[in-house]
Amino acid sequence: MKDQKPSGSKEFVGNLKNGIWLFGLSSWVFGITDRSIASFADGYLSALDLTQLFTAATFFVAWLFLKPTSRV
Repeated sequence: MKDQKPSGSKEFVGNLKNGIWLFGLSSWVFGITDRSIASFADGYLSALDLTQLFTAATFFVAWLFLKPTSRV
């Protein structure tokens, strides 16, 4: 019986990690989409717009590498 309790807590923590990662993923996609629409709304890209898009894209790629691994 003692083996089931840590297994359940590990499963909960794993699900929590995946949930946080998926929420972050959707947030980054929304943020990049929002920045892209705002940048292209006026018809041209300024240096500030490019910097913001590059920074958001860099953090998005970094977030992809932080995906939790599933241990079975």
